[in-house]
Amino acid sequence: MGSADLPAMKTNPKFIFFTDFDGTITTQDSNDYMTDNIGYGRQKRRQGNIDTLEGKITFRDSFKGMMDSVNKPYNECIDFLVQNIKLDPYFNEFFKWSLKNNVPVVVLSSGMEPIIKAILKNLIGPDYDKMQVVGNNVKARPGKSINEEGGWELDFHDDSGFGHDKSLTLRPYAQLPQDQRPTMFYAGDGVSDLSAAKETDLLFAKKGHDLVTYCVKEDVPFTIFEDWRSILEKVKEIAAGKTTVQDAAKQGYELYKAGEAGVKAD
Repeated sequence: MGSADLPAMKTNPKFIFFTDFDGTITTQDSNDYMTDNIGYGRQKRRQGNIDTLEGKITFRDSFKGMMDSVNKPYNECIDFLVQNIKLDPYFNEFFKWSLKNNVPVVVLSSGMEPIIKAILKNLIGPDYDKMQVVGNNVKARPGKSINEEGGWELDFHDDSGFGHDKSLTLRPYAQLPQDQRPTMFYAGDGVSDLSAAKETDLLFAKKGHDLVTYCVKEDVPFTIFEDWRSILEKVKEIAAGKTTVQDAAKQGYELYKAGEAGVKAD
């Protein structure tokens, strides 16, 4: 399988960093922000997150309900988010380090690619297109234009219960021959990351968020991050051979049991 199939392998990297977008690279989830402010509101949205974690509904159905509740024209939604969504204060530092050190960054998102690219272009500048973005898309409703009231809807990446099953991108990298296979990192925060959680060498789960709860429940090794400064420090240590992904992956549960993971320990 060549680099055409696996774009992040083009430079034969030793490490690849896969990451969620909303609430991970950004300080807020753009889809949550839209739903809370110009959709059906925070309470109903949060209940959908909880129901997904508890297995009562699929993430796909929860997310479709959220986006269907937003009626503003799509171009207005993009403008609204570009004006309001902020980057994690340390992500740019991480991204510049990754470019210098041949660590490709691949964004795997349940959000919509045009929105993600518009936000990244606004917050990162011209280098934003050096990140591969894999996400859902958007399409016009029958007989309408996406840039009119109630004119757009989600165009899901695949047929899975996630809408975008992130493991589909991760797994081919994980299955490379051992002498070619890079070390794979993944960072995420919530229910859209559940499909990716078991497919990587080191999972960074955001402190105080649903992904921590899921990892503990499903016995998935992880480490905690609060911002991209802590991610950069850990990745540098691993790249320099000062620690291993195995040692780092033990830390999340230890912090959880100590009450330092930002979610209530059982």
